[in-house]
Amino acid sequence: MKFTLIKAKNLSIYHQLVLEEALLRTSNKNICLLNTSTPPSVVMGISAKPEEHLEKAFFSQNEIALIRRFSGGGTVIVDKDSFFVTLIMNRQELAFPCYPENLMEFAEKPVSKAFKEISLLQNDFVIGNKKCAGNAQMLTKDRALHHISFLWDFCEKRMGFLKHPKRIPEYRADRSHLDFLVPLKNTFTYKEKLMPYFAKAFVSLFEVDTTLTLDMQTEEGALFFEKITKPEHRRATLLMQEGKIELHNYVL
Repeated sequence: MKFTLIKAKNLSIYHQLVLEEALLRTSNKNICLLNTSTPPSVVMGISAKPEEHLEKAFFSQNEIALIRRFSGGGTVIVDKDSFFVTLIMNRQELAFPCYPENLMEFAEKPVSKAFKEISLLQNDFVIGNKKCAGNAQMLTKDRALHHISFLWDFCEKRMGFLKHPKRIPEYRADRSHLDFLVPLKNTFTYKEKLMPYFAKAFVSLFEVDTTLTLDMQTEEGALFFEKITKPEHRRATLLMQEGKIELHNYVL
C-alpha cells in the first residue's frame, strides 16, 4: 500500500476540507495530508444543525468561520494551535474490513508511534483520560477517509460556544469541555515538531512513494490546489459564515 504524503502550509481548514473532498471523490491515490494552524473556525459534521451544537453567544458575533464539512462526526473548534492529520485510502487495498472502529485502530498506529503518550480510548485519542483530538470519517463505495484535529492549545472562551453533546463516550461522564479536553502543550515541548514527528513515524510504518509540500501562498501551491479541486465532483463542504480572518491566503 503506497501513500502520497502532503505537508501543507497556509492552508485554512475550509480549503483543507475542500481539498480532501476532491481527493476522496476524484483521486485513486492513497493520501496522508498533514496541516497545521488555521484561522479560528467551527467545523460541524454534515448532518449537524448549528442551533443544536452552538450556544446563542456564538451567533451574536461573526469573528469565527462556521463550516459544514462533508464527513460525519461532531463539532470542533480549531485555530492556529491545531494540527491536522487526514488519511484517504482505497478500500480494496486495506487489509481489514472497512468499519469505523477498524479505521480508528489503523490511524492509531502512526499516532502512537509519533506521540507515545497518546492512546486510543473509546474511539477518542486521549492523554490519560482526557481527549486531545477530534475525529471524523467518510466512507464511499471505493474510498475511506479519516481526519483528526489535534489540539496543541485551545481558547477557553471559544470552547464555551460548544453545547454539551447529546451523545458522549462513557469515559467522559458529565465533564464539561474544559474538564474533558487536554492540550498537547501540557505534554509535548514544541508545536512546530508535531508535523515532522508524525511524518517520520508515518514513513517508518508505510511506503511513501511521493512527498509534496503544499504552500497556498505560492503560485505552485495555488495551482496544485486548483488542479485537484477543479474537476467535477460532489461538493458537500460548505462555508456557512466567513470569519474575521480571511480564509484565503492568510498569514498567522
